[in-house]
Amino acid sequence: MDLSVCILNWNTAPDLRRCLGSVFSARYSSIIQVIVVDNASDDGSAEIVRREFPQATLIQNSRNVGFAAGHNRGIRASSGRYLLLLNADTIVHEGALTALVRAADAHPRAAVVGPRLLNADGSLQYSCRRFPRLAYGLFRKAPLGRLLPENRFDREYLMRDFDHTREQTVDWVSGAAFLLRREAVEQVGLLDEGYYMYCEDVDWCYRARRKDWQVLYAPRAVVTHLHGRSTDMRPFAMSYQFHRSMARFYRKHYAGKWPAVLRWAPEMGIWLRAGIVLGEHGVEWWRNVLRRGWRQV
Repeated sequence: MDLSVCILNWNTAPDLRRCLGSVFSARYSSIIQVIVVDNASDDGSAEIVRREFPQATLIQNSRNVGFAAGHNRGIRASSGRYLLLLNADTIVHEGALTALVRAADAHPRAAVVGPRLLNADGSLQYSCRRFPRLAYGLFRKAPLGRLLPENRFDREYLMRDFDHTREQTVDWVSGAAFLLRREAVEQVGLLDEGYYMYCEDVDWCYRARRKDWQVLYAPRAVVTHLHGRSTDMRPFAMSYQFHRSMARFYRKHYAGKWPAVLRWAPEMGIWLRAGIVLGEHGVEWWRNVLRRGWRQV
């Protein structure tokens, strides 16, 4: 089989319905295998798959095992020479599947191919990025970055100056829509399940690059990503998981490059950043509580 599409879902039934509809209407020239991995949703997602998309294979987890472990179940059940990992909150544009496979065929050393991602309003989503650096973490989605929104570190990390209409090899692409070459998966391995959420896409691309594979950005393939529909339900938990994953990525790939006496400093910085971000979430939560209370008086 040419292509397996693995969709991971947690409590986003309307998005899942839309995503599956877009996949089956994308007019790919060959038969595709579609796998839905449901992370113990309680919103009727599984019933929608069974009733409306019986041609898809449904895998139901008894608990929410996270992004990496959930997708790994789909990868193990797949048979295509290419594996497209999709978030449930994505919409595959017509021709995107064909464009992704053609790009991968044209670049046999590409372990990963990422499409051009769009926001819901049609604007560009910065989905190809440079590998993390300490300076990026100080500015990206942090108070310092909001004070200096045009800082060069945020611009470099998101590749804002990059021509996003041009196909090119990059450091990493977003796991929201992530075409993997099976041969590369067999060599690089599955997603690291030590990441519950976040950084598993950066980690896999980093591991692939270390084994002399390429990561390709292919803008002719277009996917809309509604972004954060599941994670928005639990902002405190997801912020914690994000920083936990950042710390894991640092320990796994960067810590050994630092002098032993200083290795603790970047990770301490990550958790200090986490405290600031979680504190901001707490302030916003209380504002919302007070706002709702005032309206009810």
